[in-house]
Amino acid sequence: MSAQKKRTFQIDAFKHRVVVDPKYPEKTWKILEHAIHEIYNHNASGLSFEELYRGLVGVLELEKVSAPKRKFQIGPLKRQNMMDPNYAHKAWKILEEGIHEIYNHNISELSFEELYRNAYNMVLHKFGEKLYSGLVSTMTHHLEVISKSIEAAQGGLFLEELNRKWAEHNKALQMIRDILMYMDRTFIPSTHKTPVHELGLNLWRDNIIHSAKIQTRLQDTLLDLVLRERTGEVINRGLMRNVIKMLMDLGSSVYQDDFEKHFLEVSADFYRAESQQFIECCDCGEYLKKAERRLNEEMERVSHYLDAKSEVKITSVVENEMVESHMQRLVHMENSGLVNMLVNDKYEDLKRMYSLFRRVPTGLYIIRDVMTSHIRNTGKQLVTDPERLKDPVDFVQRLLDEKDKNDKIINLAFNNDKTFQNALNSSFEYFINLNSRSPEFISLFVDDKLRKGLKGVSEEDVEIVLDKVMMLFRYLQEKDVFEKYYKQHLAKRLLSGKTVSDDAERSLIVKLKTECGYQFTSKLEGMFTDMKTSEDTMQGFYASPFAETGDSPTLAVQVLTTGSWPTQPSATCNLPAEILGVCEKFRSYYLGTHTGRRLSWQTNMGTADLKATFGRGQKHELNVSTHQMCVLMLFNNADRLSYKETEQATEIPASDLKRCLQSMACVKGKNILRKEPMSKDIAEDDAFFVNDKFSSKFYKVKIGTVVAQRESEPENQETRQRVEEDRKPQIEAAIVRIMKSRRVLDHNNIVAEVTKQLQSRFLPSPVLIKKRIESLIEREFLERDKVDRRLYRYLA
Repeated sequence: MSAQKKRTFQIDAFKHRVVVDPKYPEKTWKILEHAIHEIYNHNASGLSFEELYRGLVGVLELEKVSAPKRKFQIGPLKRQNMMDPNYAHKAWKILEEGIHEIYNHNISELSFEELYRNAYNMVLHKFGEKLYSGLVSTMTHHLEVISKSIEAAQGGLFLEELNRKWAEHNKALQMIRDILMYMDRTFIPSTHKTPVHELGLNLWRDNIIHSAKIQTRLQDTLLDLVLRERTGEVINRGLMRNVIKMLMDLGSSVYQDDFEKHFLEVSADFYRAESQQFIECCDCGEYLKKAERRLNEEMERVSHYLDAKSEVKITSVVENEMVESHMQRLVHMENSGLVNMLVNDKYEDLKRMYSLFRRVPTGLYIIRDVMTSHIRNTGKQLVTDPERLKDPVDFVQRLLDEKDKNDKIINLAFNNDKTFQNALNSSFEYFINLNSRSPEFISLFVDDKLRKGLKGVSEEDVEIVLDKVMMLFRYLQEKDVFEKYYKQHLAKRLLSGKTVSDDAERSLIVKLKTECGYQFTSKLEGMFTDMKTSEDTMQGFYASPFAETGDSPTLAVQVLTTGSWPTQPSATCNLPAEILGVCEKFRSYYLGTHTGRRLSWQTNMGTADLKATFGRGQKHELNVSTHQMCVLMLFNNADRLSYKETEQATEIPASDLKRCLQSMACVKGKNILRKEPMSKDIAEDDAFFVNDKFSSKFYKVKIGTVVAQRESEPENQETRQRVEEDRKPQIEAAIVRIMKSRRVLDHNNIVAEVTKQLQSRFLPSPVLIKKRIESLIEREFLERDKVDRRLYRYLA
């Protein structure tokens, strides 16, 4: 360079104007002013010294920019600016001293700007490694001193000293991190070293928590405090929370390995011993209360001072030791177990058991199985008890009461659990169908309610009763048997005018229609149509010349369509001459207005009103059946009649005649006839007289017919036979429908398909299905496959 000629360079001031926020100095000063206040108020831990330093430099640079324009001259470098070779050592000594002062709580004399600049320059001049290693050794030295201080603390002061030193270390670490921020942002990422804050935590973990004299002592102290709290002592939860949080801050592995793992093991041992003690001295309800309280205590403990993730683990320990290990013994505990709770409606205990048992994998299965077994046994006893079967209405009412009781338990105690509801429905379906007379009894229950049981009851309550009936109806496998009985009972109600409410009758039919379809109720609806048509027919009859009968009896006829009403054998009965004349006039009128029809009188289904005068001149109006009327009219011409004479004169079937005479001669208060000899039953050698001494406080007296509330065994067999006959065409129709669509099908699949199609009405037996298949083969609807005899083919 000395050989070359010196040249002078001239640089003009920057010509373009730099736009700066005019309020920048003022805003920056506000930040610096706030920081100075915080330093004086001992709140320096939250300050960023790098940010303050950068703001100050910005203001000074702005001052330079705003200075008057002038020209600069740059001459050649006169001498090389050499760095002091001891600079790094000196800078580190300043930083080291600063770190010592921070740990010794003497920060008031420190210049954080100077410390930051020294750290900045060390990193800038490639002394980052020296700075980092020095930091590690300095912090390690201080932590070793802190460790000795903590080790020296005795008794309850141990955790307090540990907590205090941890707080001081965190505060110091934050200041050190601010000073070394430039190293944290540049040197550490480029060399893949641990950041300053994380380094401080790791050193605390290695030198304090994992110290040989502290680690075990810390575990034992924490676990002892938990045990003392479990046994009823009050502990310092705030201190526990701080120490546990320290372990969590040091990393999840530290919390788990140094505390949680041991905590769970000790807890399992504690609850195993305690549950064994409780199970020996408590009944089921008391034990469940204690288990629930312990579970709640552990969840509360987690919320106060443990890691939230520990809740699942510690509750699992309590569930396993206090619930799962003793489930079978608890549910079967004598005089206090699950069955006792169900029988005595102990809703709170049942709810507690459900809440606890649902926490373990098989808990609810156990409750459900025991409950199902209990309900099935109870129901089986109910439907097979001969005493209960004597009163069908009471039988069904007990079924409804049992259903209501269990529904309430499931709703209040089992959270309306659908699986429990399904188990209840399955149980009821099981035991209701154990009694083949359940369809008949349910129909009799409906009959009783719609005759008299729902008088004066609101529409809402009527709907509730009908809904309960429909619930039992759904459980029936033989719905067609119910239909058969219901049709008979409905016919009697309609013809005798004894139904409480037509709206209630129609409401039940709508419910049945919704449940089973139009085909199920079409005939029932036809019965109501006939009743309405009959009213119009009678109006037409009395408006016609045929009705000019003078003093003849008044006639009211219901014309019933044969297909819609229950098939009744046309019982013979000789009507009195007075009645017979009016009946013939009506026949002439009806057949004259309707062509192609035939009338047959169903005398066993009619009623009559008679005016009678007894011995002492007492007059009454008697409401009797048609058969009773025929018998009573005989006494207009005779004072005494034997059973044989009555039977010959009326030709009423023997069974009906006996019931008829029994109701008029043997029922107290309704005994308008006397019989000799006096007994409850009617014999063929009995004689009958008008009871001249009969009296009643009512002018109108209804003489009911003694009718069995339920069918006798032969009648039941006869009804069953009719039902079986009705099923045959339904099964055949289902088979033909299936084969028409499938063309070829094996025997087992036909049985399965037919059962599936017909189960909404009844459950066909495989034997019956096989017989119907054979019948269809004989009539050439189907044929067997020539190769595989189990295959059937449809013949078009």
